[in-house]
Amino acid sequence: MNDPVAPAEVLRRSLAALLDGLPPKQAAQAVDRLIDNYRGATPTDAPILRDRADVAAYAAYRMPATFEAVHQALEAFADAVPDFTPASHTDLGGGTGAATWAVTATWDGTRPVTVLDWAEPALTLGKEIAAANPALHQASWRRARIGADLTLDATDLLTVSYVLNELTAPDRTALVDAAAAAARAVVIVEAGTPAGYARVIEARDRLIAAGFHIAAPCPHSAGCPIVPGSDWCHFAARVSRSSLHRQVKGGSLPYEDEKFSYVAAARFPVAPAPNRVVRKPQIRKGQVLLDLCETEPALGRTTVTKRHGDLYKAARDADWGDPWPPYTEES
Repeated sequence: MNDPVAPAEVLRRSLAALLDGLPPKQAAQAVDRLIDNYRGATPTDAPILRDRADVAAYAAYRMPATFEAVHQALEAFADAVPDFTPASHTDLGGGTGAATWAVTATWDGTRPVTVLDWAEPALTLGKEIAAANPALHQASWRRARIGADLTLDATDLLTVSYVLNELTAPDRTALVDAAAAAARAVVIVEAGTPAGYARVIEARDRLIAAGFHIAAPCPHSAGCPIVPGSDWCHFAARVSRSSLHRQVKGGSLPYEDEKFSYVAAARFPVAPAPNRVVRKPQIRKGQVLLDLCETEPALGRTTVTKRHGDLYKAARDADWGDPWPPYTEES
């Protein structure tokens, strides 16, 4: 797999250049409106990104976080399908193409890439930003209405990130069904909220019904063991923030944590993790408590102590979202 540092750094530099010259007040106002749209639960019948100022603010506000969340989901998927390298990639509702950057950070080589979105300004700017990434030089940026009438060409990998929240229930169903019919592998990422998790579970169920196997984050393709309404499955990706990014978004920390929910599934055989760490590990004196989603399926907690030797060292290094036990070279 590729080192994610290079694409992430190139993306940050491209975004810094993009924001250069955009009045901070204008960017901040656009960001405020975008936050209201993306955090809300009301589907829209018009593109959220209306003009270049909107798209520039969106790119500064969302691309680094979307990149990190999708990249983390793709890495978990890649761990479960070590012999798979996508020969083609379609990014559905891809906007400025953050998921395409995440794919190039996950797998070596180049491949045909198609980005579909209904916001022409987003596609235009996405193509402009992608000029800095050699793996995306031949990408196709196409305008398409993301809804019930959607038709898709066959593709190896299809990503859908932060799109389902913008759609009505019938359009969400149509999108997932179209994705399942067109792709060998599907990765869906949504906000790490109860509503985002509910949309992911809905999509997960439809993918399983269509014959897909769940590769991540779940260690099984059975029903989710979480009792509806009691909790939700989500993870966190650490996002580095440039000084320009902090200026647009506000705040002083050099990082933020992007909470997200996701599902990664494939039509071909997968080897999911035997367990997944679903909460931040609790490190105590001489022991580590790990909350796990298990193969059975079930939710459980395991305690790893010093007497477990190397496994204890691994537990101290374990992070929220990791497989457990960790993958090894022999896995």
